[in-house]
Amino acid sequence: MRLKNSLLCVILAISTAAHALESGPPPVLSPMQQQAQAAHLSAQFLTRFHYKPVPLDDTLSAKVINRYIKSLDPEKFFFVQADIDQFTAENTKLDDAIYHEDLRIPFSIFNLYQQRIVERLTYARELLKQGFDFSQKEDYSFVRDKEPWPKSEAESRDLWRKRVKNDWLRLKLAGKKDQAIRDTLGKRYENSLARAYKYKSDDVFQIFMNAYATSIEPHTDYLGTSAAADFDISMKLSLVGIGAVLQERDDYTTIRELVAGGPAQLSGKLAVGDRIVGVAQGDKGAMTDVVGTRIDDVVKQIRGAKDTVVRLDILPADAGPDGKHKLISLVRNKISLEQQAAKKTILTIKNGDATRKVGVITLPAFYEDFDGRRKGDKNFRSASRDVAALLAELKKEKVDSVLMDLRNNGGGSLTEAVDLTGLFVGKGPIVQQRNARGDVNVEGDDIPAPAWTGPLAVLINRGSASASEIFAAAIQDYGRGVIIGEGSFGKGTVQTMVNLDELSHNDKPKFGELKMTIAQFFRINGGTTQLRGVTPDISLPGFSDPESFGESSYDNALPWSQVKAADYTPVGDVKGLLPQIQSRHDTRVEKDKDFQRFQEDVAELNALRKKRVISLNETDRRNEMNQQEARLKARGKAGAGDSDSKDKDAADAADLNRQDDGLQANERSLSAELAAEKAQKSAKDVLLNEAAKILGDTSDLLKANPKFAMQPASGKDK
Repeated sequence: MRLKNSLLCVILAISTAAHALESGPPPVLSPMQQQAQAAHLSAQFLTRFHYKPVPLDDTLSAKVINRYIKSLDPEKFFFVQADIDQFTAENTKLDDAIYHEDLRIPFSIFNLYQQRIVERLTYARELLKQGFDFSQKEDYSFVRDKEPWPKSEAESRDLWRKRVKNDWLRLKLAGKKDQAIRDTLGKRYENSLARAYKYKSDDVFQIFMNAYATSIEPHTDYLGTSAAADFDISMKLSLVGIGAVLQERDDYTTIRELVAGGPAQLSGKLAVGDRIVGVAQGDKGAMTDVVGTRIDDVVKQIRGAKDTVVRLDILPADAGPDGKHKLISLVRNKISLEQQAAKKTILTIKNGDATRKVGVITLPAFYEDFDGRRKGDKNFRSASRDVAALLAELKKEKVDSVLMDLRNNGGGSLTEAVDLTGLFVGKGPIVQQRNARGDVNVEGDDIPAPAWTGPLAVLINRGSASASEIFAAAIQDYGRGVIIGEGSFGKGTVQTMVNLDELSHNDKPKFGELKMTIAQFFRINGGTTQLRGVTPDISLPGFSDPESFGESSYDNALPWSQVKAADYTPVGDVKGLLPQIQSRHDTRVEKDKDFQRFQEDVAELNALRKKRVISLNETDRRNEMNQQEARLKARGKAGAGDSDSKDKDAADAADLNRQDDGLQANERSLSAELAAEKAQKSAKDVLLNEAAKILGDTSDLLKANPKFAMQPASGKDK
């Protein structure tokens, strides 16, 4: 798992904050004894109990080292060929080293990686002191994953010269002046350089162990103590904190969003853009300065026990660096991560003179409060319980049909996938599992009657994986609803969490956890969702790249296979209506300007993906930019007569968002970044609207052909 700047939904962002550069070489990191013990224990488990047991030998050692190097330097910007030769000389030693609890090999690789970061970025900053000649005809290979490693330091420096030149040209084309470009890039490289001084031993171990785990199979992972805690939080949808999305921006931990109903929002004392410069515990605890501190460390200080006090030293959003601070006290409380929970909306779809109400339920994850369920908490949170409540509300609002939006739902609890399917098909088998011994077990739901028997559709994309695929596949096999969108991810494997500390009887978290593949999913029709995923009944275009995203993009994915079909009876026959549904969809989108724009965007993106080299000549790049602007202007004129202004505004916003400003996310203003995200969401709505129209067609056809609808044998609506 590579360390990246990324948001952890609703409460924190785990990214690396930049600060004023430290002098001297980066710290030399060394493994701790407990890490070596955890690696040894993990190896024992993975070789004995994994669904695909792979011995830790010389062959696997070579794969692990290669994957580890790739995770550190995927685009080959930092190491040179001599470094790689040095690393691969250790290929046959890693397995023995792990069993002897010796992690010097991965740590020595990482320490050289830190050294190379400092060398390359120091050189990049030096290049900013000079200008560049953009009249020259030269190209830059900006996608380098398949390129050879630089053969020498001179070749590496020339690569970085082109990289900096391209960064400069992008800002220049966006209208930035030379000094502003120097300032922006100087800060960018300084921030990147500062990260080399902030890595910890735990970071190195996490990256290495993930390289080891994923070398066996793509969905096997190692989670250190911090990562394991975050995984537990994401599944429970709750934690104790202040209720704020935090993000690193220009050395500060910045409030990006306030969670409705959380302590931060209810206090009325915090606003989006406020910067946290200090954290103190309790009413009298000493204030700790957190400027320049890694954001995950800041989050650890803000989290705490329920009903305890945390004090924050705040630099207001509208204050300058020397502005007046304010000190606020907040009482920590249990925060529900509502933005990951199921939500409903109602879309009104017109079809000729008829108007239909489509209830849309968006489910980002199959979450479940495992502890709450085990303890018998009557109000524990889970995806199926929340969706059941939303279905009851939609029925009261008299919707004609229900659309389950599972786009980018990466899965979660298997139990929840089964229970959620039961809400729509009633009692019966949902999914089959085969373990490492070859035993096949059928998982089903015993709900006496479905919660919704009306028209149903499921919207999926390439990001719909695991539990999402179980649900979509079962709905498809039962003939219960129409599956719409892109082909799904193709993750048909079952993982379990192995707590290494519990196995070792440790009193405190020390060794972390393994997420280990132990079984494989199969549809009730006998085929697996592994590798091939779920093929939609009605396909919609999407931005995903199957060559780089999805199960088929992994070089060591488990193959597709098949078992005997389960004993089940379809409850409907939506397939019988698919030709008519497809025909209506095709006719409609031919006249839908917004949908046509979306298809053009997808085609353009696919063409750009094939482009791995870009010109560093200013005239050539301006010509490309002018062609793009001309295309967008022509599109705007063509759509000027559209009656649906809302959809047109969404498309225009998406177009605007694609204009290259040469900036990285944390270099834009917070308001600009949030506006860009809103525009991206608007682009997604084009597909959602069409999916709702497809479901509207389905409703009409089911009403005219009731024999294809869900039969009452499964019970009446609850």
